[in-house]
Amino acid sequence: MPEHIWKLSPSDLTFLWDECPRCFYLKVVRKFNRPPTAFPSIFSKIDSLMKRYFAGRGTAEFTHDLPPGVVKYGGLSVESEALQLPGHNTTCMLAGKFDSVLAFEDGSYAVVDFKTTTPKAEHVAFYSRQLHAYAYALEHPAPGKLRLSPITRLGLFSLDLDGLERQASERLALSGPVMWQECPRDEAGFMAFLEGVMRVLELPEPPPAGEKCGFCKYRDSARVTEY
Repeated sequence: MPEHIWKLSPSDLTFLWDECPRCFYLKVVRKFNRPPTAFPSIFSKIDSLMKRYFAGRGTAEFTHDLPPGVVKYGGLSVESEALQLPGHNTTCMLAGKFDSVLAFEDGSYAVVDFKTTTPKAEHVAFYSRQLHAYAYALEHPAPGKLRLSPITRLGLFSLDLDGLERQASERLALSGPVMWQECPRDEAGFMAFLEGVMRVLELPEPPPAGEKCGFCKYRDSARVTEY
């Protein structure tokens, strides 16, 4: 039997892991979270509006490269079964909340993440972990949790704000081009990534901090200050 079951967030596997393995370790293993930081509410508002706008709409609203289907699920929580990797005495589970899932007419599904940003090629690789984590949790759910299978497509749908338009005398609207970016499904690559994460979580002490982690820099500086 595994000694520990680590609960991993798809978003943490993307942002926190990439920024600072030490902070990731402290959150998962030691249950020591970073202090909360302010996040501009406008991005959460735009994200909510995009989900609401596309709910129930056809896949052609995203790109004509997708099979026929509709946006069927939005903002639901997922949780995977325990994932045991060979050679490890610990295991993990994936738990989070996806943006939207498209249901295709052929019975398959796609996981979509909405972004308010200028689309870049590197975004596909960066957000791949998050999308793969949602896909795995949906295809291998814990008992009683949401199951959707097979997940055949993953992608980002980005709104690149670049304009402001007047709709009425007292109403303005932000606008900009939208773009669909396909994320290739690579289950083997995602499992290899998780294997590396598990090796870090099984360390007796936290790994080195990320070079650009402001939290760790502040903490280390505070320890040696004379004040």
